[in-house]
Amino acid sequence: MKTLSSLDATSRSDESPNVQDLVREVESLNARMADARAGIGRVIFGQDRVIDETLITLLSGGHALLIGVPGLAKTRLVQTLGVVLGLEDKRVQFTPDLMPADILGSEVLEETPSGARAFRFVQGPVFCQLLMADEINRASPRTQSALLQAMQEHKVSIAGHYHDLPSPFHVVATQNPLEQEGTYPLPEAQLDRFLMQIDVDYPDLDAERRMLIATTGAEEARPVPVMNGADLLAAQRLVRRVPVGETVVEAILTLVRQGRRESTTLDEVRRHVAWGPGPRAAQALMLAARARALLQGRLSPSLDDVAALAPPILRHRMALTFAARADGVAVGDVIAKLVGTLG
Repeated sequence: MKTLSSLDATSRSDESPNVQDLVREVESLNARMADARAGIGRVIFGQDRVIDETLITLLSGGHALLIGVPGLAKTRLVQTLGVVLGLEDKRVQFTPDLMPADILGSEVLEETPSGARAFRFVQGPVFCQLLMADEINRASPRTQSALLQAMQEHKVSIAGHYHDLPSPFHVVATQNPLEQEGTYPLPEAQLDRFLMQIDVDYPDLDAERRMLIATTGAEEARPVPVMNGADLLAAQRLVRRVPVGETVVEAILTLVRQGRRESTTLDEVRRHVAWGPGPRAAQALMLAARARALLQGRLSPSLDDVAALAPPILRHRMALTFAARADGVAVGDVIAKLVGTLG
């Protein structure tokens, strides 16, 4: 697999103008994303994988679900992303008493000086480019479902009228895996709308030491914008233009279809999986593999991209049987077995 740096001037002169244009655009995007990663890294310590997977999600035009214990900078990551990428961001704290109108907005009756009355739509916080749904599983299913249409169609319907959301539009939700009292598990239909479930782990010793010193001094590093919404939209269009080899396409189809009981040849899947990933998982893998290749300065994705992205893309799109959970089998174990079929 050639990297951008391995393409010499001679080889580029032999390429068609379209390919040359693609190479230039990929190099430009790679430089911008390097600046973005560096800017985020000055504020968020020891979460390189999380940062990369979140950026891949946004480059793919998708939504992300961050899962981790309190204190791992999930909220700060989203705020930093909003600044670095130049997006209009808003935050909603999900609570049991939160109502759909608190997210989407509502119509209010107004009276003009002449006495005429009319309804006016007041936009809710969902009308932004980057929405942080903090502790999304603490709201009721009715409120959670208010995001379904917004996440899938990038518009909402209020009182029979459609209202388009800004572009780009992304939801980054957070969830605490420990405190489950008083929470409502996200329905499978909503989980499937998240392109990735990104597990946020504790930082390593060196990163935690740097964080300790950097965040308790007189001054803290502040993120600065390196992109804007138009740049992100252009990057998302570029991701869809990246060519994908037939080997990668077949690997994605094999991985997803082997995860379904109805079409698998693996005994582990038949015994342990209650339901497997749907077609949206294959679409997510295709887009994310392209985005990961661009993020790393490559012109096309490889099997390594598919293998690396399989866990965050599949783990929330599969469910195990009760017997599998009783035997201590985890979703990650099944995904590892699926990745092993790629060779």
